[in-house]
Amino acid sequence: MKALILAGGSGTRLRPFSHTMAKQLVPVANRPVLRHVLDAVRQAGITKVGIIVGTRGDEIRNAIGDGSAQGLDITFIPQAVPLGLAHCVMIAKDFLGDESFLMYLGDNIIREPLSGFVDAFRDSGADAQILLSQVPDPRQYGVAEVDAHGRITALVEKPSEPRSDLAVVGLYLFGPAIHTAVRSIAPSARGELEITDAVQWLLDSGHTVLSHRLRGYWKDTGRVEDVLECNRVFLEDLEPAVLGKVDDQSETVGRVLVEEGAVVHASRLVGPLIVGAGSTVTRSLVGPYTSIGSDCRVEDASIGYSILMERVTVDGVRNLHGSLIGRDSVITPPSPACGTNQVVIGDHSRLQICQH
Repeated sequence: MKALILAGGSGTRLRPFSHTMAKQLVPVANRPVLRHVLDAVRQAGITKVGIIVGTRGDEIRNAIGDGSAQGLDITFIPQAVPLGLAHCVMIAKDFLGDESFLMYLGDNIIREPLSGFVDAFRDSGADAQILLSQVPDPRQYGVAEVDAHGRITALVEKPSEPRSDLAVVGLYLFGPAIHTAVRSIAPSARGELEITDAVQWLLDSGHTVLSHRLRGYWKDTGRVEDVLECNRVFLEDLEPAVLGKVDDQSETVGRVLVEEGAVVHASRLVGPLIVGAGSTVTRSLVGPYTSIGSDCRVEDASIGYSILMERVTVDGVRNLHGSLIGRDSVITPPSPACGTNQVVIGDHSRLQICQH
């Protein structure tokens, strides 16, 4: 079995970050989302991986490499124009051949091991299997209708009156019949070849499409709020270690990882949190669920529930919370004021924060 990971989307919901970086490379617990996806694929025993890339393909190639460090054999497949998920299957035909494959949307995070999903499909003899999760408001998702035997009977994209609460998660398993399906459908009203239409074609043509219920954590990291929550979940499992330097004037509480080359002076670190390689934290309070990227400088500051990407400077800013801060950004205070600070800024930004 092979894997097809889709990493060509533009990420409009993650602007301004997606103006200057691929959304699949936004860090969660100091590792790109796409790295977490590749980990899950490898743990499921799949080593041959095709990655669909768009206009930021070179950036993704440089960040991910050939996969050998993760025990993977990666092939990058360019998609000049984003024409839908079914179109991704079409352009990956030479890579996929006639093998079954796992299709995984590269900005989705799933904590449940994929081996059960994959093994169930291998044993079933079905033509497709779709991962589903119960959601409180299915109108925002593709929705599946399922019979008593777990077979999918219909798929509807973002229905105004859903007939079930089972949302289609961004993972699919397909046999070779999907290649006929994607060539047999027409573009949707938005001009794309929809994978839901291809699956519906399989159903209408008498093919067996099974469902698999997700019991664990799933998050589409398409929005800032989702990235921060996902960061929180990953930090819950953090293995604490002090690989850098933490002086005697500092205190660490809970699961704290200070990476190699990081220096902490006269500060209090309340985990779970990460201080990235080469970063310095001075006279600061860093609260729970915070990831400080590599080569950052945090001084006379207090930060919690936030992500700092590489080479960020936060100097003299208090009460920074729920923030996602892009690479090479600098945050400093102007004159004293009052209020809680929250910022979402893109790469190479400069921002002054009101203080109290």
